[in-house]
Amino acid sequence: MSKDEQVEYPNTLSPNAIPAGQKPLVAIVGRPNVGKSTLFNRLAGRRIAIVEDTPGITRDRLYADGEWNGRAYTLIDTGGIQMGELDQYGAQIRAQAEIAMLEADVIVFVADGKEGITGADQELANELRRSSKPIVLLVNKTDNQHLENVNVPDFYALGFDEIYAVSALGGRSVADALDAIVAHFPPELPVDEVDDARIKIAIIGRPNVGKSSLLNAILGEERAIVSPIAGTTRDAIDTTFMFGDNEVVLIDTAGVRRAGKIQGSVEYYTVLRAMRAIERADVVMLVVDSVDGITDGDKRVGGYAHEAGRAGVIVVNKWDLGRGEVLEEMPGTNPMAVFTQELRDAMHFMAYAPLAFTSALTGKGVTAAVEAAIDAANAHSMRIPTGELNRLLRDATEARPYSEKGKTLKIYYATMPTVKPPTIVVYVNDVELMHFSYKRYLENQIRKTYSFEGTPLRIEVRKSDDKEEKRK
Repeated sequence: MSKDEQVEYPNTLSPNAIPAGQKPLVAIVGRPNVGKSTLFNRLAGRRIAIVEDTPGITRDRLYADGEWNGRAYTLIDTGGIQMGELDQYGAQIRAQAEIAMLEADVIVFVADGKEGITGADQELANELRRSSKPIVLLVNKTDNQHLENVNVPDFYALGFDEIYAVSALGGRSVADALDAIVAHFPPELPVDEVDDARIKIAIIGRPNVGKSSLLNAILGEERAIVSPIAGTTRDAIDTTFMFGDNEVVLIDTAGVRRAGKIQGSVEYYTVLRAMRAIERADVVMLVVDSVDGITDGDKRVGGYAHEAGRAGVIVVNKWDLGRGEVLEEMPGTNPMAVFTQELRDAMHFMAYAPLAFTSALTGKGVTAAVEAAIDAANAHSMRIPTGELNRLLRDATEARPYSEKGKTLKIYYATMPTVKPPTIVVYVNDVELMHFSYKRYLENQIRKTYSFEGTPLRIEVRKSDDKEEKRK
């Protein structure tokens, strides 16, 4: 059994505090048709963390970010849990829900206030009471005070102290429930100013692609290990080491294997773990297996990193064992060029990410992969001076103006207020005139002048007010 195949499961006894910048996880569970998805949408509101709905990102939309009382959080939606004998599909749903509950900081148990308590509710309640996690019971579909007075008292028989009668569809009493949920969030560790100077690299990817082998290959080089830091999350071990003049923190999310029913939901769990690591990272090393090629699982994990705005390097591992050998047997082919094209076609939303072809087993290409990650992290924090940015965009629009229905797009002013990821705000005469293809053109012009390789570049378009137009 390889290290990537070893059993690895979260330690629920780890300290409750979470690292700064990491969002608490809230798992929504319940039997089918109680309104979990409606509640998920209500709690997410308009703050769903999808920067762009780019075709090709095949990650299941089971996660969304929300905020309440100044605390950001991540919601996990789960399929309806069915107790008793299950077919394969039902067992998969239950396994995913169990994973979510194990990972979550707070569990939201949803029941149906109109239908009342069922045997399935009671069975699920018995399972949930075994958890050490805070549990908030929401009796959904309680649309008025009459339903609350008549039906809700019965739900105390499930054995939970915190019960909130809500209507996810209408929003009734959801604010009170949110107050209770946020009150259970673990404390956030203070930001360590020393950490700000470190480059945090998360190693992410599907199980069995060689993440643990890559980690060992990186640390196996002749470099000084500063300190191993355990327990920063439930399921990761951070390792700090020196790479040249750079102090680097490696965040490991090694592959998960567990016997039994969880086995079928490994990919679901992989994304959950990757989420936590990505939140704390500056740059991700997305490891893919050259033997398997690009899978939907690779695109799901990569899609989350892209949507989170992290810098990235795609590490094509096992190159000595995989497509490299096969393609080299084909006369007139460039193996790396062929695989690169296949990967770019499958993951065009990460076109900015450089590729590193490695063999973690032999160490070949590993140093170059780390160097690419450090370069990407530096690009992720690079800021273009305002004057240079405006000159660049002026030249770009003069070289290729854009008009639609007789109206010409005018860019009055641009600024770069934030980095990580680099974000440019452009003030224009008409937001509707900024077609996505023209935005892509401007991004390409910026990338030709400044090396933003390895990092997404965001362009936000806002309408300039009259005063701004006159001033510019």
